[in-house]
Amino acid sequence: MNTMLASDLPLPRIGRGKVRDVYAVGEDRVLLVTTDRISAFDVVMAETIPMKGAVLTQISAWWFAQFAGVVPHHMISADADAIIGEVPALKAQRAALAGRAMLCRRTTVFPIECVIRGYLSGSAWKEYAAQGTLAGEKLPSGLLESGKLEPAIFSPATKAETGHDENITVARMRAILGDEVTATLERMTRTVYALGEQVSRQRGIIIADTKFEFGRDNRGHIILIDEAMTPDSSRFWAADAYRPGQPQPSFDKQPLRDYLDTERRAGRWNGEAPAPPLPAAVVDATSKRYLEAYRRITGTELKVA
Repeated sequence: MNTMLASDLPLPRIGRGKVRDVYAVGEDRVLLVTTDRISAFDVVMAETIPMKGAVLTQISAWWFAQFAGVVPHHMISADADAIIGEVPALKAQRAALAGRAMLCRRTTVFPIECVIRGYLSGSAWKEYAAQGTLAGEKLPSGLLESGKLEPAIFSPATKAETGHDENITVARMRAILGDEVTATLERMTRTVYALGEQVSRQRGIIIADTKFEFGRDNRGHIILIDEAMTPDSSRFWAADAYRPGQPQPSFDKQPLRDYLDTERRAGRWNGEAPAPPLPAAVVDATSKRYLEAYRRITGTELKVA
C-alpha cells in the first residue's frame, strides 16, 4: 500500500484537516479520505507514516459497526468497492481509496469537541496539578496523575483548525448549543465511551480519554461523525503496564513524540514548524504502533485489498 501525503480525487474538495481530506458527494454525503500525514505538538510532519490512514479509517469503521443500535452514526461504507458502487466516478481511484476512504452522511457539524476523560492525564493533569481544576471547574483534592476518574468527566472543548483546542465548561457549551443539545451530546458521549472502554479493556487497552464529534443530519437527527476511538482521537494505554501516579506510555505516536522531545531538549528544534526530518526508524516504529493498536482493538491484522 503506497503512502499518501494528500489526496486528489475528481470530486469537490470541501475541507482539509491535519489528517483528513473531505469531498462532497452530492448534497447529502461526504467522502472522508484519511491520509498518512501525522502531526505532533500541533506541527504536521513532512514525512508520512505507512498504513496510518488505513488504521484510522478501519478502526473507526470497526467501532461504528459495534455501535449499531447504540448510537446513530454517519458511516455508510468504508469498503472501496462499495464506495465505487455508490460513486462510479471514483472507479479509476480505487488504489487511492482502498482502506483509507469512508463514505458518510453529510451533517451540519456542532462546533464542539466532546471530550470525555476516564483518567486524569495530559492537559487535564497539568491544569489540575497547577490549580486543582479542569476547565476552571474544581475537582476533588488528592487525585493522582493517570488516576481513574469515577465517574468519567465530560470535558468539552472548542474546535481549532490549527493549534490547540480550548477546554471549556459545560455551562459555556450550553451557552453555545443550548441545554437540550448539550444534554444529548453528553449522554451520547458517555454511552459510546462506556461501551468502548469496556470492549477495549477486554483486549488489553485502556482508553484513558477520547473525543467525539457530532452533527445534525438532513432529517434533523443528531449523529456521531468523524472518527471513533482511534489512536489519534484517544489516549490508549497498555492495561498490563498501567501504573497510576505517573505518566503512562501512550499507544499511538509515542515514538514520534519521544524523538521530537529529544530534538527540542537538545536545542535542535524550537517546537515550531517545520519539524526536523524524521529518521526512518522513528517512522517505522510509529507505523508499527498504529498497526498494533488496530490488532489489539479489533483482534485481527489489518489487511487492505
